[in-house]
Amino acid sequence: MRDFLCRKCGQRLSFENSLCLHCKSALGFWLPTRTIYVLDDDGRVEVDGQLLERCTNNKVAQCNWLVPWSGVPTLCTSCRLTRTRPGDDDTDALAEFGRAETAKRRVVLELDELGLPICGRDEEPETGLAFDLLSSAAQSVITGHAGGVITLDLAEGDDVHREQMRVELDEPYRTVLGHFRHEIGHYYQTVLVDDDTVREAFEGLFGDPDEDYQAALDRHYSEGAPTGWQQNFVSSYATMHPAEDFAETFAHYLHIRDTLDTAAAFAMAPSGSTLDSVLPGDVGFDQLVEWWLPLTWALNQINRSMGHPDLYPFVLPERVLEKIRFVHNLVLPA
Repeated sequence: MRDFLCRKCGQRLSFENSLCLHCKSALGFWLPTRTIYVLDDDGRVEVDGQLLERCTNNKVAQCNWLVPWSGVPTLCTSCRLTRTRPGDDDTDALAEFGRAETAKRRVVLELDELGLPICGRDEEPETGLAFDLLSSAAQSVITGHAGGVITLDLAEGDDVHREQMRVELDEPYRTVLGHFRHEIGHYYQTVLVDDDTVREAFEGLFGDPDEDYQAALDRHYSEGAPTGWQQNFVSSYATMHPAEDFAETFAHYLHIRDTLDTAAAFAMAPSGSTLDSVLPGDVGFDQLVEWWLPLTWALNQINRSMGHPDLYPFVLPERVLEKIRFVHNLVLPA
């Protein structure tokens, strides 16, 4: 994530800001230029000859993104992807919905910067990307992906619930952002693993994605991860099924790219490690690893200095790096 500045007073801003806390200016983010702009008294701004205003979800989804002014309510690129949300009368779920949408916007921005196709249900009704963000307070909700639809249980936005689940499942890392990155990995498997050559390379690293999923799920939760899994998988959950291995690896690639981009914005990593400047192919991936390993070591030491657990509780053995390299080459082919 880049370092944003208020264009009126120079105050540093975060990606989520809708108001400058220094000059009190209303703000909006425009995806095509990846810039935060100051809005006028009517809540609008002109960019490159185009009049923009806030997404109509600016309150219910805490959305600070801009859309072309049209005189009618319009959703931004990210909000358009949400197919189902809590009802207006479910105030508790709506609060979690807003936090989930904030994480989703970060993912959509990263996908856009990486040049990955974002095709919604309005363009491809059967296989396009869509999000069902649902509360499990009154119904059963299973976080997952099916045919382009990503479902998230909004209870994952509750810190206590999420931490309980993390401990119960013995996970080193669990966040709403991580859920989105994992589930979007399933979607991009269907989009990017699209010919026989790529499929053969996929199977050589991850296995057969058509393997019986229910049998793999039952085996994983009855037997757990195999002994020594750390040498071949980025997480214990990745051991369950080839599709889960790819999704976990894809999510990890997004973690790496976004974190390096943020570090570069604050001079903690080389300027070449930004999302829009990394080289494609193996050369680019080798450079990413050279930047990533010392950065994570430093971040972990900083966390320990504050008495916190490691910020990056992962180890990347050679086999795991091969899998992340595969994802890099799918996203940025040579």
